Formats: sequence, C-alpha cells, structure tokens
Amino acid sequence: MKVTLALERYERHIPFFLGQVKIPLGVDLIPLEVGEVSPRRDGTDRHNRMLKHLEFDVCEMSLGSFILGKSRDPGFPFIGVPVFPRRYFSLSQIYVNANSGIDTPSDLVGRNVGINAFQVTLSVLAKGDLSNEYDVPWQKIKWKCMRPEQIPLKFPKNVSVEPIPPYSDIGEMLVNGEIDALISPQQPSRTSEALANAGSKIRRLFKNPEEEDKRYFKKNGFFPVMHLLVIRDEIAKKLPSLSRDLIKMWEDAKKIAYKFYEDPNYSMLAWSDNVYRAERAYLAPDLWPSGIKANRKNLELFLNYCADQGLMDQILCVNDLFDPLVINS
Repeated sequence: MKVTLALERYERHIPFFLGQVKIPLGVDLIPLEVGEVSPRRDGTDRHNRMLKHLEFDVCEMSLGSFILGKSRDPGFPFIGVPVFPRRYFSLSQIYVNANSGIDTPSDLVGRNVGINAFQVTLSVLAKGDLSNEYDVPWQKIKWKCMRPEQIPLKFPKNVSVEPIPPYSDIGEMLVNGEIDALISPQQPSRTSEALANAGSKIRRLFKNPEEEDKRYFKKNGFFPVMHLLVIRDEIAKKLPSLSRDLIKMWEDAKKIAYKFYEDPNYSMLAWSDNVYRAERAYLAPDLWPSGIKANRKNLELFLNYCADQGLMDQILCVNDLFDPLVINS
C-alpha cells in the first residue's frame, strides 16, 4: 500500500529520502519534501494542506494546531504518533527593537509583540514560558499576528490579538518600531528581508540566549516539542501497526543521522563537531526522544499552556492525543 509522508528535509529525515530506512512489509512509503511555510503566505504550506485538504497520508504537523483541532472536533480526522520532528527553545527566539527599551521579559508587558499566529506552537510555548518562567502575564501583551489562524478560534476575552495590516512586513515593523518585539519560529533572515539587513537595529531579548536555553533545559529536562507526526484516520485503520512502525523508522533514521556527525567535516560549519559533542555532554546524549514516556512532562506542560490560552474546547490529557496502540511507548 502506498503511503505518502510529508516532511521537511532536516538532517534527521535525510535517511528517509535516501532510502536508508527499513520500511515494513506491505507499505510503499513515499517521502515528500514539503515545507512548513509557503513563501506566498496563502495557505499552501504543509500544515494547511493537511488540515484543510487531507493531502497526505502521514504528515509533520504543528502540535498547537493539532491539539486545538483534536479538542474541538470528535471527528478530527487525524491520529497522533509520538514522533516529534521539530523542537525549539522559545527563549532564544525572542527578538526586540534595539531602541525599544526592552531589556528583560517583564518589559514586554503592554508592548506590541509580533508572532506568527496565536496558535502556532512556538507562540503558545513562548506565551506559556514567559508566564511560567518569568511571571510575565502573557495576557497583558499586545499580540500582532503575521498569518491567519490555521484553525479558526475565538481569542480569550480581555486579550489584545490583532492581525498586522495587509501587505505589511513584520520585519519592517520591528525595525521601524511599529512593533517592539518578535517571537518567530523562523530565523530573521527567513522571516523578512528587512530583518536580514537590520544589523544592530534588532537584537535578541536575552544577551546570552544559549545560556538561557541551558538554564531552561536544566530546570525542565526537555528540549520542547514543536511538531508531531499525524496519520489520517483512514490510513491508520487500514494499517493499524503504522504508528508503531513510524516510531521505529524515525528512531532508525535518527541513529543514522547521528552517525553523520562521526565525520567532523560532515557540516559546512567548521566547529560543528565541537558543538555537537558539547551539546551532548551538557544537555543530553539524545535531545530527540520518541514515545510518550520520554515526552510526557513536556506534553503535559504544553497542554496546560493550551488550556490557559483558550486553545482547548475540551480538556485533553496526553494519552488523548495518540494512537491507543502506542500509549505505552
């Protein structure tokens, strides 16, 4: 049976595209390189293509949108697999206008802060982390959204959430001081040409973001999940073992990808080997675990953030998100 698998071409997914991963009998897996963000911002990105058009059999999807859809609609046509292809620390993804006077997280209160969209996973994580880590009430920040919501929602009462003006460039808005800060799941150079050329006009909120990320990891013990894999219900019913198979395939692909780094010149970055080894020593040998047990604390915290931000129509627990056949993974 042919099964399409829509992924970004991260190095941990390269083994899928090179045919290095053993595929279970009876499955003709077809990996498709499909980006998360459409340059046209018109809803042709991977998440929208899956959510609105059911275009793929298996797809890498935003955790935030998946939880919102799952909590809203008993017939939501996807089942979650505890494989997590994308992760981010939120703290190092906060950028500020250098003339904004913003020096600490508490300075964001009352300010205009750009985000991709309210339900985007990094936005949810950042709002929650600001509150949980720094006692900054996310409700008192004025949120400016770059994109429409993938799944329509009503924003919490007494919270300011507005789209940026049509045809505006979020990067230009930050450089020009129309917004004071930006939380972006993309590097500035990918978000906006204006940001790519901004130089000293913008800076990160934290002067040493790497140390802030290390502190977060030391306290919480995880590298936060951004995406998970989902299977269309129709496919899951036809291939009931596919969830377990995907966990095994992804773990095999990850092991192959780790071996890439045995060559110190694997990357175009001169010191990538040093960084790779230092990261494993300081944080963890594997920052990308699959399965529910290894990710439960992370997922429980994120579900709490979703509930606090009005992103669950009915309260879900971790087990509600995934195929019952892999609950003990």
